[in-house]
Amino acid sequence: MWFGGRPEEMVRVLRRLGVSIEEVNAVKVTVELGDGTLMVVEPPEAVLLVKSRDQPPVFMVVGSHRVERPRGSEVRFSEDDVRFVAERAGVSLEEARKALEESGGDIAAAILKLGERSS
Repeated sequence: MWFGGRPEEMVRVLRRLGVSIEEVNAVKVTVELGDGTLMVVEPPEAVLLVKSRDQPPVFMVVGSHRVERPRGSEVRFSEDDVRFVAERAGVSLEEARKALEESGGDIAAAILKLGERSS
């Protein structure tokens, strides 16, 4: 189920408002950012195409993503960042460094990633 509650009721209300929702059978969704970084959702839990009479279509993607840096780009973070992530996630400095590299230097994403691994 792609959202909580009663999906059929929500679809019925949206249809009355002139909005349609179609589930798209996607196996991978990639978003390219301005700096060449890719955000990849694979496999997505759900991809929904929301269409309204007056607006361009909107895609809603549900699922965990990973960040892929373009070749040759350097991820920057400090040793203080490594120590902070290691302390918060309760892991070694090397594990924290690897998680920071995989998350493109995003401290919160690195901590969440390490939390998922230990679950």
